[in-house]
Amino acid sequence: MTWGPREEGLQQLLPILKDSQLPDTAMQIAVRTKLEEFNHYPDFNNYLVYVLTKLTTEDEHTRAMSGLILKNNILTHGSNLQPAIVEYIKDECLQAVGDSSPLIRATVSILITTIASCGGLHNWPQLLPLLCDMLDSQDYNVCEGAFSALQLICEDSAGNLDSSGLNWPLNMMIPKFLKYFRHSSPKIRCHAIVCFNQFIIKRSLTVTKDIDSFIENLFHLSSDEDHEVRKNVCHGLVMLLEVRMDRLMPHMSQIIEYMLLRTQDSEEAVALQAFEFWLSLAEKSNCKELLAPILSQLAPVLVHSMRYSELEIILLKCDEEEDCMVPDQEEDISPRFHRSRRHVNDELDDESEDNKSLLQWNLRKCSASALDALAKVFREDFLPVVLPILKETLFHQEWVVKESGVLALGAIAGGCMQGMIRHLAELIPYLIYCLSDKKALIRSIAFWTISRYANWVVNQPHDQYLKPLLKKVLRHILDSNKRVQEAACSALCILEEEACTDLVPYLEYILKTLVLAFSKYQHKNLLILYDAVGTLADSVGHHLNKPQYINILMPPLIDKWNQVKDDDKDLFPLLECLSNIATALQFGFFAYCEPVFRRCISLIEQTINQETLCKQNQTCDHPDKDRKVVALDLLSGLAEGLNLHIETLVADSNLMHLLLQCMQDVQPDVRQSAFALLGDLTRACFPHVHPFMAECFPFLVQNLNPNFIPVCNNVIWAMGEICLKLGEETKQYVGLVLSDLIIIINRPNMPKSVLENAAITIGRLGYVCQVEVAPYLPSFLRQWCTTLRRIKDNQEKYSAFIGMCHMITVDVSAAVPDFIFFCDAIASWVNPPQDLRLAIQRVLHGFKIHVCEQNWSRYVDQFPKVLVERLISLYNI
Repeated sequence: MTWGPREEGLQQLLPILKDSQLPDTAMQIAVRTKLEEFNHYPDFNNYLVYVLTKLTTEDEHTRAMSGLILKNNILTHGSNLQPAIVEYIKDECLQAVGDSSPLIRATVSILITTIASCGGLHNWPQLLPLLCDMLDSQDYNVCEGAFSALQLICEDSAGNLDSSGLNWPLNMMIPKFLKYFRHSSPKIRCHAIVCFNQFIIKRSLTVTKDIDSFIENLFHLSSDEDHEVRKNVCHGLVMLLEVRMDRLMPHMSQIIEYMLLRTQDSEEAVALQAFEFWLSLAEKSNCKELLAPILSQLAPVLVHSMRYSELEIILLKCDEEEDCMVPDQEEDISPRFHRSRRHVNDELDDESEDNKSLLQWNLRKCSASALDALAKVFREDFLPVVLPILKETLFHQEWVVKESGVLALGAIAGGCMQGMIRHLAELIPYLIYCLSDKKALIRSIAFWTISRYANWVVNQPHDQYLKPLLKKVLRHILDSNKRVQEAACSALCILEEEACTDLVPYLEYILKTLVLAFSKYQHKNLLILYDAVGTLADSVGHHLNKPQYINILMPPLIDKWNQVKDDDKDLFPLLECLSNIATALQFGFFAYCEPVFRRCISLIEQTINQETLCKQNQTCDHPDKDRKVVALDLLSGLAEGLNLHIETLVADSNLMHLLLQCMQDVQPDVRQSAFALLGDLTRACFPHVHPFMAECFPFLVQNLNPNFIPVCNNVIWAMGEICLKLGEETKQYVGLVLSDLIIIINRPNMPKSVLENAAITIGRLGYVCQVEVAPYLPSFLRQWCTTLRRIKDNQEKYSAFIGMCHMITVDVSAAVPDFIFFCDAIASWVNPPQDLRLAIQRVLHGFKIHVCEQNWSRYVDQFPKVLVERLISLYNI
């Protein structure tokens, strides 16, 4: 199209573009309003691309801003733009690829990629050939601008570029990229490597043909003087290691030597990429064989890289040892993620989340992770190499070196624990001594390291290690340095999880310290303190339910509860903490439950109402659904702790109506917490849940979806609780759920907690509806038995086995093919209740009659001797 701007239009637009670069909030609002007004003019986007590409009299920042506004318009309104306008923008962009300004070239590249992504590369067929032709331009700006655009396209659309739909453009592009690995400009060399790297991880067939040439070119660039080139060479080798290690094996010894060199690169960005190589190699089955020859060279490099750099020491304000009175900056507080309530058995679910992974990945953390990974590969064989290094660093006069040694000692704990045990009697007292070091960074890392050995500590005589350690932990929870406070709190959380009820004798001392911390802590550490209190309640359970403990703990928590507003993010960790406390205190929480219950109901209502408003009015802010999740979880804690004492609160509320809405929420973690609460309310006050069963069950069935594991897990658990309470009424629902449960229990790679809950719920269905479930025994009996033989004796296991006995009694022939698995499962009981023992004996007797005495003897003769002895001992077979 032929188009030219009117001078009047440019004079209106340019001041807006300049104002948009100002940091003033009011100005930004005014600019946004004006831009929305301009968007009503059909050729507004023509003006924007004209300013970007043609108006060279303007400063480059104003031109670039015009391009970024155009990019946003394409993202928002691209599908509504007239085809002629889109073609005009494309032509202008291609003409400006070689602009003399690097900023404009970069902006044009972003714009080209946005158009290609939104409209589809197939609707711009000439783009890739044109950009590839431009690579051969003698004008450096044209070549660099084209490569910049190609790099963004490769990053954005790698999967589409190796396809017949676009006529296999990689056949044209890959040879071009390889050619430019040897360009005289480091910027061009970088573009070429980054473009090629995008297709390695995709396992592109086109790229596979050229991998040897790629490796040869990487070797050529291995000592490039440009650090960005070296970084991308390392990145390419790391990705090849991930997906095509076989092609690297002929060169592996050279690559390992090269990576050892690059791990010590003076440029941190290069060293970080090299560290990724060790982390990736540690996951390979032949890692030990490959690294054993250079382990004595690699380990000192890793430990040395754990030292704080001079810049880090400045940024950490190490001269401010006493900073506990300095208020936190809000930007220093990391995001916190609530984990929705999950129902698992026997604490088998040991996944952990480390929010600190959100922090910047640096050399120190990367080298510690690499040391940890190698310790897990080499195990005790690592110690002859690493112990001399530790001996040198742990007792070094320079605090920075000593601190890195303490970190290294913690890093190897996961892999070398068995070999370290004989050294811990000497090392743990030294670490306890380090907890009082004059340097705050040594105190804080010593807390982390000693917590890595917490399991060993709590299993030794308490007077020897646990008591002196706990004394230091509690002392430094009140440290004058905020970093040490945080480390001590985190160490206490781990001790609580490891020691559990072993901490009961020290409860009063612990609680008084934590309560003092409530009055001393700044904002960030206050959130960690809530974790420490909640974990303590979770670990000691009902032992916390004593008046002297309640009187120490609850007043400051209720003060915080009253101070925190409904829209304050601090409410989330406080609600999590109270949920654990309510569960632990049981009826001891009753005095505090009504205002807590009412506020939780209010939080759920507010969130639902705000969601409704958003559906009606798109300009409304979307609610933070974490409020709903943590409120549901605290209500679960109340129901679990108070049990039937929550009945009057539920009766006088609209909780069940709100719960039905939460079960339909699009956000999985809301549904996860809703189904957990449904199960807890079923246990605590089923008469108030019962009238809603017909409405609840369709939502339960809809969420029996193993693609959403945490939701599915809680649904299965809640179903098991419901069918016990419903009894024979469950018959109307068996057909809706049994087939899905059978699919889930037989599905490979399912988490243990889901399999266990599925087995328990199937058993409970059999308990109340044995006639309906027994015919399906052949489709789940073996998996049911192998799942439940692993869990400890408890009430849930009891009800499931009673149900299984009922089912086999109904149809013993259905159990014949897998009866040995049933015998193995019943042998897993340590002390079966008397009625279960009798039920099992009846099943064994019925089976003996079914197969006849002679066949029974031959059948039992096939059992392992230890199983026969166990069955005789428990059931007198």
